[in-house]
Amino acid sequence: MKLSPRDLARLIAKPDPALAGVLIFGQDAMRVAMKRQDLIAAIIGPQGESEMRLERMQGAELRRDGAQLLDAVKAQGFFPGARVAFVEDATDLATDAIASALADWRAGDAQIIVTAGGLKASSKLRKLFEGARMAGAVAIYDDPPTREDIEAALKSAGLQQVDADAMRDLLALARMLDPGDFRQTVEKIALYKYGDATPLTPADIAEVAPRSTEAAVDDLLDAVAEGQAMQIGPLMVRLQGQGVAPVTLAIMALRHFRTLHVLCSDPGGPSAGIQRMRPPLFGPRRDRFLGQASKWGLARLERALGDIIDADLTLRSASNAPSMAVMERTLIRLAMLVRR
Repeated sequence: MKLSPRDLARLIAKPDPALAGVLIFGQDAMRVAMKRQDLIAAIIGPQGESEMRLERMQGAELRRDGAQLLDAVKAQGFFPGARVAFVEDATDLATDAIASALADWRAGDAQIIVTAGGLKASSKLRKLFEGARMAGAVAIYDDPPTREDIEAALKSAGLQQVDADAMRDLLALARMLDPGDFRQTVEKIALYKYGDATPLTPADIAEVAPRSTEAAVDDLLDAVAEGQAMQIGPLMVRLQGQGVAPVTLAIMALRHFRTLHVLCSDPGGPSAGIQRMRPPLFGPRRDRFLGQASKWGLARLERALGDIIDADLTLRSASNAPSMAVMERTLIRLAMLVRR
């Protein structure tokens, strides 16, 4: 039978012991592996692997020893509880061995979990599971996690209370990060909130969300946009030590001030403009951009964009002026402009 991602989520929440097997396939190996891991953990529980109730094998192994899977399905474990026979990276060449194991499967046998890469509709392996009455196939696409996926991840991490703004920020973060990075971020949030009974807030997420060199440049541009000229020099020294080029600063400054310009140009004002931002801004970052946009106004932002473009042209020209000094002078001038 064909299963949807929602059907798979329901199986992870409540495994069906009457289901002989599940095929999970898709182009993104990380997403497939995460769903497989969640499903197996739901079936055998946290102690299942240590109690030897999980048998792993590679799909390529079934070409040489087709009976290996059937033996694993029928084997009796030393410990009570559900068992899983897991076939990793299966291809159509493993179809006959898997078909034989599904045909001989009986209630109480190990459930068969199979993972594969992208499979066409004509794939023999895919047709086997989609046509089976007691087995199913689910395609995992490169879509960002849904709200239900995020809620399940939060619940698994022990986070029960999440306010509406925090959930909005998590949805935005899920679109920005790879699935594995997002899961690690949720785990970090859970550790950050350990022993804290208050609801999860956008500020909590901002404290834990991954930061990079780009985030350090954002600190510099925030100082510029908020008129904090005294902070520009030390931040520039730090970024120069990290190897950030002046042209990179010019490009990111242009992007930052163009974003502010878009917010101020919206007919409904910055508050309406920020609702239409793609990718979205979230948490304290969202509030900060709103404050900066209201402080600058459209006319001064247009002047700022002109100054940044002039600096960028100077950096890319044959001028002998020190590049970092040119960029620092421009940013200080902008910081002084907003204070007038």
